[in-house]
Amino acid sequence: MNPPRRGTPDFLLLFLAFVLVCFGLAMVFSASSMTSAYKWGDPWYFTKKQLIAVGIGTIGMLFCMNIHYTRLKKLIIPAFFLVVIALIFVVFTAKVKGASSWYLVGMFGIQPTEFAKLIVILYLASLISNKDEKFRDFKRGLLPALLVVGFVCFLIMLQPDLGSCMILLICAAIVITVGGSNLKHLFLLGTGFAAIGGMGVALYLLKGDATAKNYRVNRLTSFLDPFADNQDTGFQVVQSLYAFGHGGLSGAGFGQGIQKLHYLPEAHNDFIFAIIGEELGFIGSSLFILVFLLFIWRGILVAVRSPDMFGMLAGVGIMVMFAFQAFINIGGVTGTIPLTGVTLPFISSGGSSMMVCLISMGILLSISREQSPKGDVPSKKRPKST
Repeated sequence: MNPPRRGTPDFLLLFLAFVLVCFGLAMVFSASSMTSAYKWGDPWYFTKKQLIAVGIGTIGMLFCMNIHYTRLKKLIIPAFFLVVIALIFVVFTAKVKGASSWYLVGMFGIQPTEFAKLIVILYLASLISNKDEKFRDFKRGLLPALLVVGFVCFLIMLQPDLGSCMILLICAAIVITVGGSNLKHLFLLGTGFAAIGGMGVALYLLKGDATAKNYRVNRLTSFLDPFADNQDTGFQVVQSLYAFGHGGLSGAGFGQGIQKLHYLPEAHNDFIFAIIGEELGFIGSSLFILVFLLFIWRGILVAVRSPDMFGMLAGVGIMVMFAFQAFINIGGVTGTIPLTGVTLPFISSGGSSMMVCLISMGILLSISREQSPKGDVPSKKRPKST
């Protein structure tokens, strides 16, 4: 008997991802062209790197989109061990921007933490779906998941990378909650993740010499009043706020921003939302956020319509990763929360981030090809909380 024909990928989700990627490429060029021309003699330097990442990521997306997502389960364990090995050895690489987070290969930097977030989400989704009702048992269900998440977070904080650690903790907590952990276990989950988060912050603040420790403490607290130290720890946030102020309601116009002219560090990377605010104004920034929220909503809808638990948990975890990472990035750039140095998904310059975003999209699009048309609950039992 021939297997049932798979459906077509969700067009709206694919279209929104395409719009975000194209918009990101345009903003990377606008934000980096002057810096690229000055430093590398080529205004397209960072844009070319991003295009290569988009090309590789698109190949990964097409591969994942055209195989049944359940077949990825066989690759999760090998991928997990590769990521763990990469996280262990990356600590011994040269520091870049104060952290040992990258393997430098020619003109490219590979950041294993970006891949670790996706692999842990898929690992938890596979673990929970395989254990089914056994997951409600603490020793056989929740404890192994906590150990895995805690170990990976520990490796990430050795770099240190507080932002990625926070994102991974939130994603893991939501996947485990949606997966059906009971109320007592959820309390233990909250306590455990609070402890892991506390240890992560401690590692972040205490690693290095006294100067590095003081700088990290001041960097975490400078968002409360960035103008109090506007030439050091508050410099980036102050320059970012100047960008939003210059943009006003309608913006200075695409390519017409001035903060990217060596005033705002990392304008094409962590602070690209500030350039969006300056060049497209409040209106353009709001439209971007609305499109991103529509993208998140559509992705979650695809996830909850998955015909099985693995697809639902993987899809929810991926969309939470996108949403929370965007929240941390935009919150840091606007001075709402402390800066942690994470990228804006699909928009910021960063090859590893872009490749992971597109591969994640391929998994979601594969899930969308097996949809329950009327939004039925996955074939396994609904997750319970009591």
